[in-house]
Amino acid sequence: MARLPPRPLADPGCDMSDPVSTQRPTSRHIGSLRALRPFINRYRLQIGFATLFLVVSAAGALAVPAAVGQVIDRGFMAENIGNINRWFWLLFAAAAMMAVGGGLRFYWVSWLGQRVVADIRQAVYERVLSMSPDFFGTTRTGEVLSRLNTDTTLVETLVGSTVSFGVRNMLMLVASSVALVLTAPSLAGVIGMLIVLIIAPVVMLGRWVRRLSRNAQDRVADFSAHGDETINAVQTVQTFAQEAREHERFAVAVESAFIAARDRIRASTLLIVLIILMTFGAITFVLWLGARSVLSGEMTPGQLGQFVLYAAIAAGSTASLSEIWSQLQRAAGAMERLAELLEARPSIVSPPSPRSLPPGPLSVAFDAVEFAYPARPDEAVLRGLSFQVSAGETVAIVGPSGAGKSTLFQLLLRFYDPAAGVVRLGGVDVRELDLADLRRALGVVPQDVVMFSGSAAENIAYGNPAADSGLIARAAQSAHADEFVERWPEGYDTFLGERGMRLSGGQRQRIAIARALIKQPPLLLLDEATASLDAESERLVQEALNDISVDRTVLVIAHRLATVRRADRIVVVDHGRVVAQGSHEQLVADSPLYARLARLQFLAEDGQA
Repeated sequence: MARLPPRPLADPGCDMSDPVSTQRPTSRHIGSLRALRPFINRYRLQIGFATLFLVVSAAGALAVPAAVGQVIDRGFMAENIGNINRWFWLLFAAAAMMAVGGGLRFYWVSWLGQRVVADIRQAVYERVLSMSPDFFGTTRTGEVLSRLNTDTTLVETLVGSTVSFGVRNMLMLVASSVALVLTAPSLAGVIGMLIVLIIAPVVMLGRWVRRLSRNAQDRVADFSAHGDETINAVQTVQTFAQEAREHERFAVAVESAFIAARDRIRASTLLIVLIILMTFGAITFVLWLGARSVLSGEMTPGQLGQFVLYAAIAAGSTASLSEIWSQLQRAAGAMERLAELLEARPSIVSPPSPRSLPPGPLSVAFDAVEFAYPARPDEAVLRGLSFQVSAGETVAIVGPSGAGKSTLFQLLLRFYDPAAGVVRLGGVDVRELDLADLRRALGVVPQDVVMFSGSAAENIAYGNPAADSGLIARAAQSAHADEFVERWPEGYDTFLGERGMRLSGGQRQRIAIARALIKQPPLLLLDEATASLDAESERLVQEALNDISVDRTVLVIAHRLATVRRADRIVVVDHGRVVAQGSHEQLVADSPLYARLARLQFLAEDGQA
């Protein structure tokens, strides 16, 4: 299947500055439910059980009116105790069959709904994790989470109850209609006309309720996405003292959701009142006609009771089918949104027959690389860039902001492919490597370290989940992280807080170094690993970096003089090209750009040195 190009999940014509103005897709084609087929087909046996007990339950429900009619005519009217006992036992048997069948049907359809939704959530989550960075550049995280929660809940309701109720009500409507005709043909025609009169306004009001329900669902997605975004950036919000503003925006979004929900509730209330009123009005009218037929001798009292019960079943089934159709459309819309994620394909995939990397430290080569980010295709970031790094060499990459330094790491990790040229690792084009093998071979220490909600040991072992406590401790020692971890009362089992909130900048960097080191990577990528640290933290982190740079290739994006001077070679990048290479002393003498960067960025450290 062709890859779906990523697109904004909000209406591009809406005002994105207003959190309550975004709209979700409004298509509600029932055909979207075909995407459920592969998830449901896995459980044919359970579907068979559910269908069996559905039929049993429906048969019991349909047998009750017939049993009531017989109790009246052959029991009460005949004044025969034997007949009364027999028909009451049959009535109880029909009710028992309805109860047991209904309970088992409920169990199996509920099980099926939970199982299918669990499978869908896993499949969607797996798909999202495999997507390339360009997908997340156009997709709100809060919207994805809303699809995983709200939309899958609608699908769960569909599979776990709506379809079952729909089939049951359709079966009950057909069977009760046949029973009405057999019981009293003349009254059956009246019931048919009344059902049509009930359906027409219910369908029209149902469409109104669906529109309001869709709007309410959209508003919930809006404030969920806004809340997710601001909570994840709570420190930034507090730094700029924007708590009141964000609360006001969130309150507007929540109030909008409340108003939409209130409108939906009002419409639903009107629909419920209308359904009940018209249904019981129709039953009362038919009962009046039937009473006249009983008095004239055209019907027995038992036939009238039986007819009224079947009429109630038919009317109730009709009203339920209208509501079920509404639920089907809502679930179809939810499945359509989930299918967009399931059908999306990453722009970067592993080759069918990947090559292997050579053992030991890896060489790196950029050969005439051209690249522009997909979101800005007209803005070239790299322009014919070329340079090589020998196996075991430590190379620093420097240059002004926007020169393309971090993009080099993005290409090495193969988050993107170059538009032209080749990126080689160990002499192998990275496009010929399995993505997992490629990324396992790279240890990355970013400037902005991401910590997971868990213990220090879990965060260090993230680079190697199979690592035991001994390997975790050795990685921490090599990263000089043991100096603070072992001082904590709970040691490596200490909870680091949401996103590592309990750690200082230097501690976070050393945990990140340990995480990279535990992979024992042949190539280490350091992206401004000490840029935001104080002098003491930088010294400790730098010592850790020096220790782990032995026997592996190291590429480091750096501004700090201490890092640059320790490199075997410095590559100067500007406007997407390599403009100079050499040692610090050579570049100060021969490269005007490097000399200017050295004066601006390293002058103070030079004086201290």
